[in-house]
Amino acid sequence: MAYTDTNFKNKKQFKEAVKNGEQIRLYSHAGIFPPKENGTEFVEGPHYPKPHTWYAQVEVKDGIVTKVK
Repeated sequence: MAYTDTNFKNKKQFKEAVKNGEQIRLYSHAGIFPPKENGTEFVEGPHYPKPHTWYAQVEVKDGIVTKVK
């Protein structure tokens, strides 16, 4: 699982940001398994220490989220 560089409070905010063309990048909070630069990845939010209340499958191209499923 990865986090977005912006701490979205819910999945709707995340989807709208991607739809509006914001360049959202992913990072690994543990640092052990870095997110993919291209392909499918899984995201959770909001960031720790808040409890995770949303999850999303995303498509990433050149390190930028291009689609939220």
